[in-house]
Amino acid sequence: MSHNNKAIIAILLANFFFGTNVIAVKHITPILLTPLALTTLRVVGTAILFWIFFSFNKSVQYTTFNKKDILLLVACAISGISLNQAFSIKGISLTSPIHASLLILTTPITISLLAAVFLKEKLSNYKIIGLLLGISGGALLIFSRDLSIINNGDQTKGDLYVLFSALCYSTYVLLMKPLAMKFQSITILKWVFLIGSIISLPIGFSDVVSIHWSSFNISSWFSLFYIVFGATFLAYLFMNYGISQLGASRTSSFMYAQPFFAATAAIVILNESISLPKIIAASLIFTGVYIANFSNRVSK
Repeated sequence: MSHNNKAIIAILLANFFFGTNVIAVKHITPILLTPLALTTLRVVGTAILFWIFFSFNKSVQYTTFNKKDILLLVACAISGISLNQAFSIKGISLTSPIHASLLILTTPITISLLAAVFLKEKLSNYKIIGLLLGISGGALLIFSRDLSIINNGDQTKGDLYVLFSALCYSTYVLLMKPLAMKFQSITILKWVFLIGSIISLPIGFSDVVSIHWSSFNISSWFSLFYIVFGATFLAYLFMNYGISQLGASRTSSFMYAQPFFAATAAIVILNESISLPKIIAASLIFTGVYIANFSNRVSK
């Protein structure tokens, strides 16, 4: 299998974890633990996993960083780990899953535009068409869901937190690219999560120690495990590999699949029905991803 195909599979898996993460977060916050406590557990737990993986992975090379690399690592840790995770979990806990999924779609738009400005990545007509199709499909998919369930939290504030999270993650993806081209993904991730842990742990320590662990049942423990191991450890590992192989803009195009995975999980877990709008939305999303990522072939 080519590196390009491996990268596509990795990015799809990462977006599957990101898309279904909303259900797990809503299941345990804010009832069982605060968003700040979950952020701390997520960042610190993932950092431990990456360092354990690094210790037993003999193929990972020991690397020395120059001053510029260290500054980029710190910037990635602040934007993509500490701030992104804090804003994301806080926003999801306050707003509705529909709003959260819709606002996540601003991420690839921001990444593509920032990449075009700062990384000089070409924003071709085909890529623009693909982005628009993906946005249309994601919006149709989200709005076709049951809108009768109203979240009791401060939805406006939650929406703003999710938007801030999308902006932070967009910045992280762009900052990560030069590092991903020089170093192995696991080397980068273990350091950005370690730095993120150093930042997050003092802030959320009091919330963590106040958790009533006796209130957790099997589904609660599974949700926490899924958030840390699947939606963070594996998702970030897969996403970084994709960025190193395909670039920031092409990787961001696959994020349009997140609402599709979220809706599929809702159908399986929440027994939501399959409808024509959802089928049309899925078609638009994958058509948009194809056009955006294979524009060179289409143009020939």
